Amino acid sequence: MATSDVNAGAIRRIKAAPQAQTPRGGVVDHLVLLKPRVMSLVVFTGAVGFALAPGAIDWLKLLATLSAMAAGAGACGALNMWWDADIDARMSRTAMRPIPRGSVPPNQALAIGLLLSVVSVAALGLQVNWLAAALLALTIAIYIPLYTMVLKRTTPQNIVIGGAAGALPPVIGWAAATGSLSLGALAPFLIIFLWTPPHFWALAICRSGDYERVGVPMLPNVAGHVETCRQILIYSGLLAVSTYAALAIPGVGIPYAVVATVCNGVFLWRALTLYRLRNGEESPRRKAAMALFGYSILYTFLLFATLMAEAAIRG
Repeated sequence: MATSDVNAGAIRRIKAAPQAQTPRGGVVDHLVLLKPRVMSLVVFTGAVGFALAPGAIDWLKLLATLSAMAAGAGACGALNMWWDADIDARMSRTAMRPIPRGSVPPNQALAIGLLLSVVSVAALGLQVNWLAAALLALTIAIYIPLYTMVLKRTTPQNIVIGGAAGALPPVIGWAAATGSLSLGALAPFLIIFLWTPPHFWALAICRSGDYERVGVPMLPNVAGHVETCRQILIYSGLLAVSTYAALAIPGVGIPYAVVATVCNGVFLWRALTLYRLRNGEESPRRKAAMALFGYSILYTFLLFATLMAEAAIRG
């Protein structure tokens, strides 16, 4: 698809979205455009991947890596908001984003996203190594052309396949530190990859009306809540098993195993609670889904913070 066609199509959709009367376009609006919360998760998990890699930490290389990854994450945020401005304007969770509100013009968001994409990949390649840069480019390609532009609006498995983009940052960090890849880099990848479906499907249960209104085929809207709760439970079990793969990384030991076991127990309990409510009333099911969604964020932080602490202790 030509860039001009893509741009024209997005602009036609955005023109139909409600616009704010007095656009601001300030620093805060442009910061929101880059999805800082997602960016912080990318930087954090990338730093963990870098720290887990064998060898002493090169702090200048780490700084260059995280800066490039932050820019790449910001590029994904801007391009995602540019493409999805039409549906963002019609969903309660996203209606106040900068483009639907009219505070950032769509062409400006597109330019920022493209510029950050090129700069982030080039900077990582020139300052660190081209393997890490290629993985960053792959992350952007999966998240924007594959997930945002194709999968999100065509298949209920969108978040499963697109989740690979969110799982790659620790692999990028590992590659940046070593210039190579090994099985150790797959452990944190698997955790995030298998965590993504239950995390987003729990939210989708609570926001199914939003997704149905804009025609995004999230699993609860296509397969129903019963099947979604079943899939969440299955992925939660696979996630719990995958967390122990990190024990194969030198320096990761008993403290991480204990934290992972406790965190997995709570995650599985919340997933099972949601599964038991699959045929019940909507209000308790939504409450259980939101509880799982909220805990899933803490879960990821605790696992990766423990991995970071193990790497720090290893020295």
